[in-house]
Amino acid sequence: MTSPTELDNQQKIAISMDCWFITGATASGKSQVSIELARRLPAEIISLDSMAIYRGMDIGTAKASLVMQEEVPHHLIDIVDPTDLYSVTQYREDAISAIQDIRSRGKQVIFVGGSALYLKAMLRGIFDGPPADVEFREQIERELQDVAVSELHKRLGQVDPISAQKLHPNDKRRIIRALEVYRTTGQPISHLQNEFETAHSPEDCKVFTLRHPRSILHQRIQDRVDWMFEHGFVAEVENLLQRYRELGKTASQAVGYREVIDHVRGTSELAETRDLVLYRTRQFARHQETWFRGLPECRMLDFPDDIPPAEMTPWVVEQVLEQASSN
Repeated sequence: MTSPTELDNQQKIAISMDCWFITGATASGKSQVSIELARRLPAEIISLDSMAIYRGMDIGTAKASLVMQEEVPHHLIDIVDPTDLYSVTQYREDAISAIQDIRSRGKQVIFVGGSALYLKAMLRGIFDGPPADVEFREQIERELQDVAVSELHKRLGQVDPISAQKLHPNDKRRIIRALEVYRTTGQPISHLQNEFETAHSPEDCKVFTLRHPRSILHQRIQDRVDWMFEHGFVAEVENLLQRYRELGKTASQAVGYREVIDHVRGTSELAETRDLVLYRTRQFARHQETWFRGLPECRMLDFPDDIPPAEMTPWVVEQVLEQASSN
């Protein structure tokens, strides 16, 4: 079996393109659909969730239950501590390894989750670019003691106007990286990234995005948030803080966790925290839907308004299988 590190970008994309992807906003019913689809294929599941990778973050991430994981093997869940850094590049390497492992057992692969950046990385690849130039970065930091970041932005506009147009004049980190890539390679980062912006036809892949009417999705999110608080979400966060003292930069920004951390530390009341988690979860769901609409690979599966809850999962699975077989 070839190691992922030995594969080039196009080989990794080819491995990913024959997988199934069940995506959608939070609380859209992805987990139940994936379990039923896995039974039918048969298949194993790879999590497509940037927060389910963290150990101990179970309730707030709506992680697949132990019962689900016993029925259908799940991969890339609980693989790092919430204090660790974990990049989309690492995720892609781990996912390719998991695909190879699953297929060695004669099973198909279903990715399940709502992390659109992870989805895009699997379908189109990732531009890592050259390694950091520490000397150049130190030089820039010294310059910034005398000039504003906006001056760097103007400099970027001279060598890479496309990137300069996309980046905010105060986005120091990305501006420095774009200048660094140009200095190292002699090419604008916008040009080098083009390879990873080429979309695939939805007929060339099996990416299905579950979508509910807004009012129904909002109610499903409310039910999810209520369940989280009723089943020990605050206690989960307390245990994480007792064990780790501080969560890592990424883990601590997970929707729900940052709000409950504030509550545990005494800066907000429980009712206020609950309302804020609900509000921000709905905001996050809208953000996810925008991401998925911007990925042409995604085939939208809109739930009929009048479908009974008990029939939702079977209806989606039939739609997924029918559309995939018609390609």
